[in-house]
Amino acid sequence: MKTASSAYFPHLILPKGQQIKEGLYCVLRDAILAGHLPSGAKLPSSRALAEMMSISRNSVLAALERLLDEGYLVTKPSSGTYVADVIPDQLIQIQNDIHHAVHQSMQTLNINPHIGSLLPHWHKQNLSNQEKKIFHVGVGCVDLFPHQLWGKLLGRAWRQSYYQLGQFHDPRGYLPLRQTICQYVQSTRGLNCTEQQILIVNGTQQAIHLAAYALLEPRDQVCLDEPGYDAALNIFRSFGVTVQPIESDNEGMKIPDIIQHYADSKLIYTAPSHQFPLGGTLSLARRLALLDWATQQQKWIFEDDYNSEFRYGTHPIQALQGLDQQQRVIYSGTFSKMMFPEFRLGFMVVPEALIDVFSLAKYYTDTRSSYLEQVALATFIQEGHYARHVRKVRKACYERLKALISAIEYFLSDVLTVEPTDSGIHLVCWLKGNWTEKNFIDECTKVGLSVQPLSRYCQSSSQKAAVLIGYAAHSVNEIKENIERLANSIKRI
Repeated sequence: MKTASSAYFPHLILPKGQQIKEGLYCVLRDAILAGHLPSGAKLPSSRALAEMMSISRNSVLAALERLLDEGYLVTKPSSGTYVADVIPDQLIQIQNDIHHAVHQSMQTLNINPHIGSLLPHWHKQNLSNQEKKIFHVGVGCVDLFPHQLWGKLLGRAWRQSYYQLGQFHDPRGYLPLRQTICQYVQSTRGLNCTEQQILIVNGTQQAIHLAAYALLEPRDQVCLDEPGYDAALNIFRSFGVTVQPIESDNEGMKIPDIIQHYADSKLIYTAPSHQFPLGGTLSLARRLALLDWATQQQKWIFEDDYNSEFRYGTHPIQALQGLDQQQRVIYSGTFSKMMFPEFRLGFMVVPEALIDVFSLAKYYTDTRSSYLEQVALATFIQEGHYARHVRKVRKACYERLKALISAIEYFLSDVLTVEPTDSGIHLVCWLKGNWTEKNFIDECTKVGLSVQPLSRYCQSSSQKAAVLIGYAAHSVNEIKENIERLANSIKRI
């Protein structure tokens, strides 16, 4: 048996500015890590250690207890306290080595091949600098969100609802919120639904995931806009689904192409009010043709209405779901664009025949969405705060959109052509001359701008070069200053 030298302890110097128990914990841990107290060494008793170091026994007991809890020491009945054979830091190193080995031999893992095929795309997206937020796509007017009011509503929700915590709640979501959303979308989006059809989800991506989970099987066929929402594309692919790209023209998604060439498709994903990322609108004739075909052929339509409230100068377009008389449309809406990206609450409106199916899918995905946020959101809408916030955001977004267009036309007219729009929170800009997406984005990166290439959202490479510039999260002055900085950087090439 190795015994720690008794002469070692009186010479330990406790750091200044710390409690004695904290200082003793630190010096003993460091001594173990440095090998001064080797693995298997027996420590003196707590009483003896206190006497050696002229400190209280309670301080010694507190330090030893923490070292025991963290795995640096072990106790042996009727024997004493010993330095552990394998200390936590060694375990961390072992785990790191294992992780490295696993990473080096990913091909030996028995993982879902559909998920595995998405890893290159995932690494490519995650390796980009996520800290660059200037002109970041998909972010709304976060600077205008009433944070203090929201904090008060959360506090009220906690005080009034704490007795509800721990009880069973409907996986479809908090009933008062579902009732409130039902009334809101009926009046603002023309939806035809009841609160029983409302399902609270953690954003649009979960809504798409639940639709795939509930309705699709491997090798099923889905139609998606080209270019289209990359998250939808890859969620469908993760289920082993074949995704057919459907181009758009001045009437929106080419529904006749779907009917003629992709009649076997089980689900059509579309954003008819504001196609992502190009921003077009599906014409009424094509909406009716899609609904008629889906009814006759028993197809499902997933309507992504992510951007409906961001329209400037015109009234929101009626949702496709409101025109659906045969309940073939699964509708998805979100609050994160109007509030802030980290606000992970959205909602679905599902056909009556699918209520139980989607409720089950939601339950076995994550049981339910955050309760307190649902309670606060219901109050936020019921008391009129949300409607006021929407009006404020629309006005600010329109001003920011005009500022971005004006700045591009003044500073970058020889590089970019702006795609006209009266809605959304990003602008599509086509590259001129010999500019490639990579070259332009490299210049943006140099000055800390986070624009996105249009090719990110394309399955093919036939699209012309363009970039997406988000503007909603920045003031008019910020927009002008950053476009000018980019233009000055380009001039130095």
